[in-house]
Amino acid sequence: MSDHFDDAPSLDWALATQSIRAGHERTHEQEHGEPIFPTSSFVYGSAAEAARKFSGEEPGNIYSRFTNPTVRNFEKRLAIMEGGERCVATSSGMAAILSTVLALLEAGDEIVASRSLFGSTVSLFDKYLGKFGIVTRYVELSNLEAWAAAITPRTRLLFAETPSNPLSEVVDIAALAEIAHRHDALLAIDNCFLTPALQRPIDLGADLVIHSATKYLDGQGRAIGGAVVGRDKELEALFGVVRTCGPCLSPFNAWIFLKGLETLNLRMKAHCENAQAMAEWLEAHPAVTRVHYSGLASHPQHALASRQQKHYGAVLGFEVKGGREGAWSVIDATRIMSITGNLGDVKTTITHPGTTTHGRLSDEQKASAGIAEGLIRVAVGLEDVDDLKADLARGLDALL
Repeated sequence: MSDHFDDAPSLDWALATQSIRAGHERTHEQEHGEPIFPTSSFVYGSAAEAARKFSGEEPGNIYSRFTNPTVRNFEKRLAIMEGGERCVATSSGMAAILSTVLALLEAGDEIVASRSLFGSTVSLFDKYLGKFGIVTRYVELSNLEAWAAAITPRTRLLFAETPSNPLSEVVDIAALAEIAHRHDALLAIDNCFLTPALQRPIDLGADLVIHSATKYLDGQGRAIGGAVVGRDKELEALFGVVRTCGPCLSPFNAWIFLKGLETLNLRMKAHCENAQAMAEWLEAHPAVTRVHYSGLASHPQHALASRQQKHYGAVLGFEVKGGREGAWSVIDATRIMSITGNLGDVKTTITHPGTTTHGRLSDEQKASAGIAEGLIRVAVGLEDVDDLKADLARGLDALL
């Protein structure tokens, strides 16, 4: 490997520069762009060299399940962008959460989490981790007193999405980190809605940052992947889980995410501009009863979001008249937006959370998380915003 690249200067670069230049170790070919290494294993010049690398005495690549140059480039770049010491990439965002818990918790330990979590995260905590003796207690995201009250001597991890999916609820990360650390617990923040372009939880005191790289880090709906960023101490344990259990990121997907990071800063600015315009327009539409977007002055945590975020993201929820029937009719009337549960794409997506992303939750869990029957989630893309408004107006106007 060339020794031209040095991580130290990249720590002082602006995010736009880090997202393009950080983490690339040029090979002897002196390539301009990041190469892909789609190989399962690596060869050595001697048995002694192989022994040194397998034992960890000498750094180097061993097997692409846990050492691959393309994956390493992605990990280094994202760690620098998030302000963490290290990053471990995984096969999906859910694999990132699972690997974190397997690495840092054991039977009898407890998690305190927000009620406003992605449905699959709730299922992971309750249905799967629960049967191994890891208990999860749920609280209202923005209620710091509730977080503190739910902590017991067995609590090892606090877990939150901020802003939340799909109601754009926000928690004070710095205050929540102080609560966690006062009780010798770690704080993990799912940052996939904002990315380091808009929010850096580690700067606010969080210990771990979770990503579904599938979302905005990619930005074009091309690949599945995840990542965890934090201190080397916790990430070494997490690396051990990925190495042993195998929820690893493929080199090709890592290369796609590297390409996505190069335009992240510009994309997120454009996403936010479109989403702000869409939220303001929806709030004025007579068929809409409520808009959930932290960029609106009417949002209960607007001031907090303005303080700890650079902008408000591209995901918004809105409730329409007519309950589920009304929501489905609005969704079905769209011609531009993609009806899909995914988000983070240059293409605008639309879905009914109550029957898709949060469909596995019980009615009680949905009510507790604010998932109403008339709720629609839109992840605003990069199309012309007037075209997107017209696409929604077709169905909304029919409800009047």
